[in-house]
Amino acid sequence: MLRDEGPLVPLAGCTDVYVGLNFGTLTAKRFIDLWRLEDLRAIRITDGILSIGALATYTELARSPLVSKRLPILAAAAREIGGVQIQNRGTLGGNVANGSPAGDSLPVLAVAEAGLVLASAKESRRVPFLSFYTGYRKSVLRPDEIIAAVEIPRVDGRQWFRKVGTRAAQAISKVVMAAVRSDSPRVAIGSVAPTVVRLPKTEAVLSSRASIAEARRTLEAEIQPIDDLRSTAEYRRRVSANLLERFWNDTAR
Repeated sequence: MLRDEGPLVPLAGCTDVYVGLNFGTLTAKRFIDLWRLEDLRAIRITDGILSIGALATYTELARSPLVSKRLPILAAAAREIGGVQIQNRGTLGGNVANGSPAGDSLPVLAVAEAGLVLASAKESRRVPFLSFYTGYRKSVLRPDEIIAAVEIPRVDGRQWFRKVGTRAAQAISKVVMAAVRSDSPRVAIGSVAPTVVRLPKTEAVLSSRASIAEARRTLEAEIQPIDDLRSTAEYRRRVSANLLERFWNDTAR
């Protein structure tokens, strides 16, 4: 249908689509409901890779023993996305496809170096998560494709996640950070750029065993937050540096 009857907007939980329709920011008129495609809801281990169907809800992610074991920071993020109603309807694939830089699962997928399975009637292809976005709410997803699954390799190291918002869970993130502490630390932040970002310069400073003060200065120069209705650029820059230091202290041996 996407190929032959498009353009169509795929939808599942609709937790973002309905907001856009109500505010008049979504101009699309034709949609296709994916909710009943049970094949896109499975959470499994295949050849050592954690595969999460795009229709897996936040509630299912939070309750999954596989997710809690392999990627506990994704389970933690799922528990802080909206209220119970949103967690029961919202999907991982929807959070990715929506492309908001404030998406709470996105920094987790960035530090996990996840891959996305994109499917069309013709073929399936795999795209690294960090190569998926091309700009604000823009991606390489073609009009005839859906996100079928998220694939996550084994993540070595101590995992860490924090969301900063006006209220716990119920508010859009002002800053959201996921990180992994290992010999090669990984740090990703949402709400500080047009897309979720990894911080390679900051990661390099952490790897070099420089002081956390130097890592903070590097992070503050590396991110490009903006002023908006939810917060100011200066607030986001300072909170991001504080979160980095908190991550480093919390994961110290």
